[in-house]
Amino acid sequence: MEAVVVDAGSSLLKAGFAIPDQSPAMIIPTQMKRMLDDGSVTDNPVVDDFAVDPVVRGYIRDWDAMEDLLNYVLYSGLGWEMGNEGQILFTDPLCTPKANKEQLVQLMFETFNISGFYASEQAVLSLYAVGRISGCTVDIGHGKIDIAPVIEGAVNHIASRRFEFGGIDLTNFLAQELGKSNPLVNISMSDVEKIKQQYSCCTEDELAYQKTKGSCPVEKHTLPDGQVITIGRERYTVGEALFQPSLLGLEAHGIVEQLVRTISTVSSDNHRQLLENTVVCGGTSSMPGFEDRFQKESSLSSSAVRPTLVKPPEYMPENLTMYSAWVGGAILAKVVFPQNQHVTKADYDETGPSIVHRKCF
Repeated sequence: MEAVVVDAGSSLLKAGFAIPDQSPAMIIPTQMKRMLDDGSVTDNPVVDDFAVDPVVRGYIRDWDAMEDLLNYVLYSGLGWEMGNEGQILFTDPLCTPKANKEQLVQLMFETFNISGFYASEQAVLSLYAVGRISGCTVDIGHGKIDIAPVIEGAVNHIASRRFEFGGIDLTNFLAQELGKSNPLVNISMSDVEKIKQQYSCCTEDELAYQKTKGSCPVEKHTLPDGQVITIGRERYTVGEALFQPSLLGLEAHGIVEQLVRTISTVSSDNHRQLLENTVVCGGTSSMPGFEDRFQKESSLSSSAVRPTLVKPPEYMPENLTMYSAWVGGAILAKVVFPQNQHVTKADYDETGPSIVHRKCF
């Protein structure tokens, strides 16, 4: 049986058997609904919020909920049988606390009785997915943005940067903008999220964005409840906020300048290798116009070497940017488990959860 690869993000969980040239078998929302005592799910707004987020800004925060989610994924979704559990590889977000790593490996061996465990950092895995072992990963996640230089398969943690804003903050920003232009309509956050995915795009450059203030095509959109809203310049705000975080009220440089500044802290011998092998991943990065805008901003950056995006191999699945860490995990699983580089049950029984720091790095 193939090893299972799990990439648990704040918004979506990607899971499946380690087959690198295929999409993950399961791509499901990470958010869950808490069950009532009678086994039903409530939609009553008077009752306390029943939405449960096991993963918050990239890190597992609710371990009981995560256990329930993994139980569903592994046994119901992927068909594991009780007493015949296999091997599993998890993707690790940048700067995962040591305690989180230990709690995860403990959960998997003691609750799920797996036969083997491995974990690797998402930045490294996203590079593996496009056939690189060195480069820089820009991961625009639901709850955070990570920029991580990777040299010979190892993350340079000193130079890496994590920003506590991501897709959810862009959704909130879009909701504010839509509220200004549609003041009489109450738009739910789930509808705003769908609007973001359907309409958001990037302008060619900052000047083109400024021109949308004067004239911009307006489109009507019908919400599920029948209300009609107009969408005009708002479609460009999400993409623009990545290059102008000041729109979000943040005193920060745009994503390309942040990338250049991150790499400037690494030895100059590696600058070209890192910048010319840049991988951008995360669902937000797949919006129309993002890649062209990224390259345009790169040509205007302060760096002598322009950041260049790596194109994924043609044989890789479509929409690779949405689950590149999972694909990289599937590639790595084909190596670490057959070569016995993983944490075995015997390793865990002998050393305990701290074994994860010795064998997974």
